[in-house]
This record gives sequence, structure tokens and C-alpha cells, in this order.
Amino acid sequence: MSEEKHHHFFHHHKKDGEEQPTGEYGYSETVAAEVVTTGEDEYEKYKKEEKEHKHKQHLGEAGAIAAGAFALYEKHEAKKDPEHAHRHKITEEVAAAAAVGAGGYAFHEHHEKKKDHKDADEASGEKKHHHLFG
Repeated sequence: MSEEKHHHFFHHHKKDGEEQPTGEYGYSETVAAEVVTTGEDEYEKYKKEEKEHKHKQHLGEAGAIAAGAFALYEKHEAKKDPEHAHRHKITEEVAAAAAVGAGGYAFHEHHEKKKDHKDADEASGEKKHHHLFG
């Protein structure tokens, strides 16, 4: 190990009398290796992603339910407290918008989960999906 060249991030050290191979501009060439994964590794990766999307979908659903419940509460408060009804109405609309956004996020994660499930099935080689209309 002590006789080998040690390459650090910016500094290239060499022993006395040794020449380092350099490219056209005085820099050594770097070779990038591409890692090819097997079907089993891809399957596990897709299953893990599917699980993550399922978790995020459930968080989105919970957020939509909570924001929707808060919007209904503010709607009730607007009727119950006419002196501050305008403030409650604005808060209700903000909560309703948050509920719609959280629902959209849950919907997005549901489709990501379905896509990862399909990719995992294809990576495992068990079954192929051949649909005529979608």
C-alpha cells in the first residue's frame, strides 16, 4: 500500500521519479463504472419504493381528512360566532384548499404506488401486464 499512488480529491501525490499518466490538459482520466443490477435487486427496490409511496399516500389521506374536518369546524364557528364570521370564513376556505391539496397529493402517491407495483411485477418476471385499453 505504501508503494501505491494515493489519489486524493484534489491533490495527486506521486513518488519521486514516477510519472503520472495525464490527459490532454494535464489531468488524469477518470473511468466511471456503471453498476448493473439484477432482477432481484430491482424487484426489492421497486417493492421498497411501493411501500414508501403507500406510506406517503396514507399521510396525504390523513392530511386531507384533518384539513377537511378543520374546514367544517370553521364553518360551524362562522355560524356560531357572527361577530368573527368573516375570519372563520377565510380560515374555512384556507382549510378547504389545504384539504384539496392533500387529497391531490394522496392521489398522486396512489398512482406512483401502482406504477412501482407494476414495475416490481415486471422485474420479478412473474407476470407481464398486457392490457388492450390502458
